[in-house]
Amino acid sequence: MLRKALSLGLLLMVVSTVALAQQAAPPAAKLKVGDVAPDFTMNGTDGKTYKLGDFRGKKNVVLAFYVLAFTGG
Repeated sequence: MLRKALSLGLLLMVVSTVALAQQAAPPAAKLKVGDVAPDFTMNGTDGKTYKLGDFRGKKNVVLAFYVLAFTGG
């Protein structure tokens, strides 16, 4: 019984790894210091959608990414 459970767990791990590997990767951004950031759209925590281009020339924008922040992981 334990052997079947371990085999099933290994099979699930392999299948999920293959599924993740098949997802299309976004193109690599090759930005250098001083380059203008590419335009993008994102959802804010207030539920509104924001576009980087809307701030260009009006306000400075700082993006901070905290990997696994507030996820308990």
